[in-house]
Amino acid sequence: MIPKKHIAIIGGGPAALMLACSIDSGKYTVSLYEKNAALGRKLLVAGKGGFNLTHSEDLQQFANRYYPRNFIEPFLAQFSNTDFRVWLSSIGIDTYVGTSKRVFPVKGIKPIEVLKAIENKLIQNQVSVFYHHTWKGWETNQLIFEKEHQLLTQPADITVFALGGASWKVTGSDGTWTPYFEEKHISTLPFYPSNCACEISWNKPFVERYAGQALKNAVFSCGTVSNKGEAVITQFGIEGSGLYPLSGEIRQQLSTQREALVRVDLKPDLIKEEIFARLENKGNLSLKNVLEKKLNLSELHIALIKLQTTKEEYQNNVILTDRIKSLPLSLVGLAPLDEAISTVGGIAPEELTENLELKKLPQHYCIGEMIDWDAPTGGYLLQACFSMGYALAKHLNSFK
Repeated sequence: MIPKKHIAIIGGGPAALMLACSIDSGKYTVSLYEKNAALGRKLLVAGKGGFNLTHSEDLQQFANRYYPRNFIEPFLAQFSNTDFRVWLSSIGIDTYVGTSKRVFPVKGIKPIEVLKAIENKLIQNQVSVFYHHTWKGWETNQLIFEKEHQLLTQPADITVFALGGASWKVTGSDGTWTPYFEEKHISTLPFYPSNCACEISWNKPFVERYAGQALKNAVFSCGTVSNKGEAVITQFGIEGSGLYPLSGEIRQQLSTQREALVRVDLKPDLIKEEIFARLENKGNLSLKNVLEKKLNLSELHIALIKLQTTKEEYQNNVILTDRIKSLPLSLVGLAPLDEAISTVGGIAPEELTENLELKKLPQHYCIGEMIDWDAPTGGYLLQACFSMGYALAKHLNSFK
């Protein structure tokens, strides 16, 4: 009998878990090394804000959410959002599509139960899990781990890195692994926050009055990207799902101009001509009443408009119409890395083959958020990680 090859998976996040669940245990022995005391910490943190596992969009539109699309799309094609829902059902986690078209576990199933079902699948697949093992690079051809302040070496025929990005350090994703790859002349890119709060230098009376209130059903635009959603006013600035798909454009403008311009359409369901007509035909109503009653603008909407207009401009219906349809917000920074939902940066995709193998280190692979790619929240981040894990397992299982 041909002895099984040994696969070492370093990291215990979504990409690693799917890989370990999908590897053929008849061909391989699998060891999963996790620095924390438990698996799936980031999966559980993601579940605190409403546990959307993926999105129900058709695959063509789904793939448009990623940058670079050509890097992520092949993995989605091998394990789509529909495939993921079927797989979840096979391990006892049924799902449903919410009103936002996001996919959630059926009512009553908690994030910890989803993780437990995945861990049960690991047991069935004979995966050995080693906790409190922090990867520290290589010694000759062996992996070095630190456990309880002692260094250990472990051999492996195939090594898969699933080390995460640099957001939510409490989950173990801290990005401190990059120097080990740079020593091997593998290019890494600096980490930057994505899907995070944006800094605005608010007028103090304004932010004291409106912090915590949300702009709902607005369209947010930056550069060539627009998105309908909502965002909350905060002491720091503004944050929310309406802004997250704009992260790449915002980062780009901040890097070149030291500020980013986001425009907000407060009334996306009304064209300019209709808004102007309602302002012009106000009859005996005051301007405030027209804005509130004829245009259904909130106190927050009106306060934001006033921040961006002089008294004379506010009284000019042409300018006021323009502000309602294209309210400018100047962003001067992003939240710290550790407060971001995700990050960009890490291993450059160009360092990897189409099967996620490091070109300069044969039999070494990278998956998940440790690679430089971007996507908004809403299930896209998790789906890409699970898809990469599955695709790599399919590739490794194809070996004779």
